[in-house]
Amino acid sequence: MAAYLQWRRFVFFDRETVKEPPGSDGAGAKPFALPPGIAVCDSGRGSLVFGDMEGQIWFLPRSLQLSSFQAYKLRVTHLYQLKQHSILVSVGEDEEGINPLVKVWNLEKRDGGNPLCTRIFPAIPGNKPTVVSCLTVHENLNFMAIGFADGSVVLTKGDITRDRHSKTQILHEGSYPVTGLAFRQSGKTTHLFVVTTENIQSYMLSVKDYPHLELDTHGCGLRCSSLSDPSQDLQFIVAGNECVYLYQPDERGPCFAFEGQKLIVHWYRGYLIIVSKDRKTSPKSEFAGNEAQNSDKQVLNIYDLCNKFIAYSSIFDDIVDVLAEWGSLYVLTRDGKIHVLQEKDTQTKLEMLFRKNLFEMAINLAKSHHLDSDGLSEIFRQYGDHLYNKGNHDGAIQQYIRTIGKLEPSYVIRKFLDAQRIHNLTAYLQTLHLQSLANADHTTLLLNCYTKLKDSSKLEEFIKTSDSEVRFDVETAIKVLRQAGYYSHAVYLAEKHEHHEWYLKIQLEDIKNYQEALHYIGKLPFEQAESNMKRYGKILMHHVPNETTELLKILCTDYRPSGDSEGHGMLEGKKANSEEFIPVFANNSRELKAFLEHMTEVQADSPQGVYDTLLELRLQNWAHEQDEQIKEKLHDEALTLLKSGRFKTVFDKALVLCQMHNFKDGVLYLYEQGKLFQQIMHYHMQNEQYKKVIEVCELYGDQEACLWEQALGYFARKEEDCKEYVAAVLKHIENKNLMPPLLVVQTLAHNSTATLSVIKDYLVNKLQKQSRQIEQDEQRIQKYREETTRIRQEIEELKASPKIFQKTKCSICTSALELPSVHFLCGHSFHQHCFESYSESDSECPTCMPENRKVMDMIRAQEQKRDLHDQFQHQLKCSNDGFSVVADYFGRGVFNKLTLITDLPSGKAATTLEAGLQRELLIHTKRST
Repeated sequence: MAAYLQWRRFVFFDRETVKEPPGSDGAGAKPFALPPGIAVCDSGRGSLVFGDMEGQIWFLPRSLQLSSFQAYKLRVTHLYQLKQHSILVSVGEDEEGINPLVKVWNLEKRDGGNPLCTRIFPAIPGNKPTVVSCLTVHENLNFMAIGFADGSVVLTKGDITRDRHSKTQILHEGSYPVTGLAFRQSGKTTHLFVVTTENIQSYMLSVKDYPHLELDTHGCGLRCSSLSDPSQDLQFIVAGNECVYLYQPDERGPCFAFEGQKLIVHWYRGYLIIVSKDRKTSPKSEFAGNEAQNSDKQVLNIYDLCNKFIAYSSIFDDIVDVLAEWGSLYVLTRDGKIHVLQEKDTQTKLEMLFRKNLFEMAINLAKSHHLDSDGLSEIFRQYGDHLYNKGNHDGAIQQYIRTIGKLEPSYVIRKFLDAQRIHNLTAYLQTLHLQSLANADHTTLLLNCYTKLKDSSKLEEFIKTSDSEVRFDVETAIKVLRQAGYYSHAVYLAEKHEHHEWYLKIQLEDIKNYQEALHYIGKLPFEQAESNMKRYGKILMHHVPNETTELLKILCTDYRPSGDSEGHGMLEGKKANSEEFIPVFANNSRELKAFLEHMTEVQADSPQGVYDTLLELRLQNWAHEQDEQIKEKLHDEALTLLKSGRFKTVFDKALVLCQMHNFKDGVLYLYEQGKLFQQIMHYHMQNEQYKKVIEVCELYGDQEACLWEQALGYFARKEEDCKEYVAAVLKHIENKNLMPPLLVVQTLAHNSTATLSVIKDYLVNKLQKQSRQIEQDEQRIQKYREETTRIRQEIEELKASPKIFQKTKCSICTSALELPSVHFLCGHSFHQHCFESYSESDSECPTCMPENRKVMDMIRAQEQKRDLHDQFQHQLKCSNDGFSVVADYFGRGVFNKLTLITDLPSGKAATTLEAGLQRELLIHTKRST
């Protein structure tokens, strides 16, 4: 039971007296006056409806233009205006006595200017004359209930506007007057509340036989009951003189202690309106008109049962009734005046509550008025500010939490940044994250709060409860946790949300858990595993070299993530570029060698850098090894690698590596592969390996003849006795005629220990060969002179004496010559038909033509080479016998001076004649050859 004395009082309604519309004379408006004799009233469908003691029913619209019609001959006792239909039900008398009639009026239809009366029937149940005490009608027009002073209730079921479609029966009989009736519709269930002066009952009309239930053993007076709206769950309100009770169809609900004699009870928009007297009267007087003749002041209270306050309270003189229409309350008083109570708007109400710091009540009021979230948020903010200023920080933060989503978080955060308020700030930030409204800065702040409080349980709860939806910026959280030293929490977040780089950074740099980090990399997709091994490979190699090497082998051959073997088994393996991971092994040569050897074994097409590095590594190991057996093994491994054919494109690099490590066999092998025969010989010369020098000359002298000359110069400069080697070289030079003897003598002159006996045999043989060559040349010269003399004589004979042709046979067919025939100066004769058949030119002998062509081609070739001076110089420089080259070019006419003769000068006849003889000699030579 709630005592109304504890409820606060407010003035949420404005009271005014209804004035008449201003007249045409412009005079001040007078209070509106109702017709005299008003007995009953109701409202609905845009009008206030009144019934008077003379049988008239009046309608007052909002324009205040009264209208009426004669409904009964004597008086109107009850009215009920339906809210959803233009139907008015009235009870009145047409004759003296107790014979009340019920009339149903259709206000939308007219009968002679008056509303159409669709039904008239007597209200008295049976033959008992009794007075009608109350009337109610169901909004679906299927039920109407009439209560009587003798305690009976008549129920009309069916269409209440027509006689033949409805059925009337006595629902309730009792010994106490019926003071109130109300229909309650909940879904398809219909209940009828019946209240008398002594009890309250509930009938279920949607079930056959209408079962009923007695709810209480006390009742109320006339007009002291009402049905609430859905905000109070359609409860039946019964107002006694001490308390107000609320009922459900099957039980009694809450009770409110509102003292005073209750005269009128109404329900309006969530408000309970009670008109009462202050002084207490006897309960027996309640039904007998409630002492309406008493002129005591009456108090009208408007209660808000949800929020527990009195919205309005005022004193009136003798209230007839309280009606609700046009969004306002209208209070009718016995003097004929109408007072209107206009409810203030919600904002005005809230401001009134704010001024009194009644924020809780303002919140409840705003919710009951269905204020939007922005309006509620502003109330919560003001309430929070009020509590904060009072020092109630715990209460303030609770109100600020209710503003999340509307109020800027920084407004609240700035108020609670003090270290003493960190608990409040944490609560606010937690809620901000739960509603997924936090940004990265809020996450940072919340985690810092947790770490300052050292609240590990809350911290774990925060980062581990958001499985389905992450309500914070994960990367920010990881940074803050790492900075605060909560590495395990940071690692958990990084692994859960797949921030691989952060996970590895914390594991390697902070926790130093290298084994776990390496295992984690092995579970990553190929691209991420590759990038992270490049980034952290050196650290891992330093601490866990063997495991890191194994992972790199897998990564560079056939990588598949190690997490889900079934899921990844069908995927095609990927491989990284092994050359890019060589820097990872900077200080781990043993692991590097194992890695490179593995790569060359499983992947013959590994990058060149792998082979280069492996060669360098093997050469280093060979150079620093002290054990002869191991050194020999390393020597063979390095040489085998060189001979694998992988260094053809990087010949220079491999050669430099071998030279740096003084790897003799490797250097010689590379010289041989590169056809650097002179370098091979020079290498042996530097090491004074005389036999090796001779061997090189014998092996490669045919490909590069100058090797023997260089060997002779090398041995000639040696001071020790090299007679054996010099003799071998001279023998080869002599056989191949590689050097002139004079140059050989000059070369050997550099050796102070060499004697003439070293080259005695060489010189004797050389002189003998030259003597024989001179004799042959002299014989050839004599022959050429005799041939030249003979040819000149033949030319002279051709010029001076006739040529007699005595051939008797054809030179082609060997048959006897017959005329016509063709004869040539060369002595050949042909049948004319044979000549025409075989000759290619009319001026050339078919028999001599092939030899003549050879001579002409030689002459033409020599003429073309006359201007090849560069080629001449080159051959002269490179040839061992320069004289032969000069003689060859002299024969080609290279050194002949070209003279262009345009006129024959005097004294030159002999020259001209000589030139003619040479030309004729040439022709003769062509034909006679």
